[in-house]
Amino acid sequence: MTLDRAVMAFAGAMVLVSLALTQFVHPAWIWLTVFVGANLLQASFTGFCPAAMAFKRLGLKAGVVFR
Repeated sequence: MTLDRAVMAFAGAMVLVSLALTQFVHPAWIWLTVFVGANLLQASFTGFCPAAMAFKRLGLKAGVVFR
């Protein structure tokens, strides 16, 4: 798995988990969804992504997905 795909999978999983927590635990968990979306938006403009930095430290390599 490449770094880019790992970040996308992590973001998608976080959105789904936060929506489940919002539904079954407490409505305030929707703020986790807002945070994930805002982080994705700022990362698209700035290139700074804490999740990508964490995955890189765990050993994932950046790679070309489409050739």
